[in-house]
Amino acid sequence: MATFIIGLVILFGGGLLYGKFTEKVFGPDDRPTPAVEKNDGNEYVPMKKFKNSLIELLNVAGTGPIFGPIMGILFGPIAFILIPLGCVLSGAVHDYFAGMISIREGGAQMPTLIGRYLGKGVYQIYNAFLCILMLLVGAVFIYTPGDIFVTGVLGKQALVTSPALWITYTVIFVYYLIATLFPIDKIIGRIYPIFGAILLFSAIGIFFGLFFKHYQLTNVSGAVMTWHGTYPDGITPIIPVFFVTVACGITSGFHSTQATLIARSVTHEKEGKMTFYNMMILEGFIAMIWAAAAMGVYNKLGVANGLALGATGVVNFVAKDMLGPVGGMIALLGVIVLPITSGDTALRSLRLMLGEYLHIDMTKMKAKLGIAIPVFIIVAAILFWAKYSPTGFTILWRYFSWANQTLAIFAFAMYTVYLYSHKNSAAWLMSLIPGMFYSFVTCAFIMNAQIGFRLAWNTAYIVSAVFTIFYAVITIYGGKKQKTAGQLADRLPA
Repeated sequence: MATFIIGLVILFGGGLLYGKFTEKVFGPDDRPTPAVEKNDGNEYVPMKKFKNSLIELLNVAGTGPIFGPIMGILFGPIAFILIPLGCVLSGAVHDYFAGMISIREGGAQMPTLIGRYLGKGVYQIYNAFLCILMLLVGAVFIYTPGDIFVTGVLGKQALVTSPALWITYTVIFVYYLIATLFPIDKIIGRIYPIFGAILLFSAIGIFFGLFFKHYQLTNVSGAVMTWHGTYPDGITPIIPVFFVTVACGITSGFHSTQATLIARSVTHEKEGKMTFYNMMILEGFIAMIWAAAAMGVYNKLGVANGLALGATGVVNFVAKDMLGPVGGMIALLGVIVLPITSGDTALRSLRLMLGEYLHIDMTKMKAKLGIAIPVFIIVAAILFWAKYSPTGFTILWRYFSWANQTLAIFAFAMYTVYLYSHKNSAAWLMSLIPGMFYSFVTCAFIMNAQIGFRLAWNTAYIVSAVFTIFYAVITIYGGKKQKTAGQLADRLPA
């Protein structure tokens, strides 16, 4: 339990200190935000800070900070240190700069920002990659809440032949379509406070349940500080597998697309730290809770029996074992809320970004439907494949997790170029370093993985090291080029 408590101190203490530093680096001021200047009652809608913060939290906290830590804790209690360090130094920084740069750039979405600071070539690659990820997010965040609802709430098996399962999928699907099409304050802004209350009860209930139910949590020792951790197979390396597995609980490229969405509703720049940075710290708290709960289950039932339950089974076991039938049911609803409140805004973000890319006016319902309908048809096809294929969801989740982290390296590169060209200090290192780390992680993973190139780990690490150096050099060069262009523009006569 001591390692878990130390991790929480790092998370909240580090978040407080590094969050203030990150805010100071960016320098929010009193200039009008896009929500105020461009208020159109549709995509640019001013909302209160607490509502923006709540929507941001629910947008970014899908099943990643639940399923990821449940699987990631198999590496041992070192996860209780890596999760908070990653959140403070990487994940929260990632989310903050995405939202704040978007505000400074008129509410531009991530593809536009990538094109503006990294160039047209990177913009085209990013757009293709982003579309794939958002489609995967939409499918994953229908699949996982649907299965949890059917098994945990209805008490039925989530079989492909189950009518209850497909009815549940359909209800979620229809809600996503409605949330994608209507103004953010009409659907999302009104229903999220209810979802937030359920989420709060779920997280707090399970946190205190760890102590009241006396779940046994292992502490860090010399054995778990090794390169390969303590994963059950004894050979799976922490770097990169742990970071790809935990994914959203530490750093997520998907979050940048959600931060830029909420950037259009923020009424003052100084709200950014609470809305973007602190909400990622809270997501880290959720990840810590579920990592601890999963460790308690594995210690209580044995690793083999715990693994046999699967991630969904662990969620059901924890909720009902800790909080009883009624409390457990509410806790399960809190878990179900998380992916649903990420899936709806993921598809909404995809519609907005495709609209920007195709230069389509998104204020008209006909235009919205023209983009939304093809998107939803593709999501439905991915969902059917994942459910009907025996290994469909496993493959889907692996690609989703890897793509999530890969998207972050684009975002970190953009932040680095922005900071390099706008600041007269080495502040750009605070985004370049995590960008380099995740360049290594994502490259090494796909080089070795069965869904990738299947190279031996040593070879994968060498390729990844070369790729990481290349990433750093190109990113710094882009920052210098951007700064020089800005200086030349300042010298030109008006």
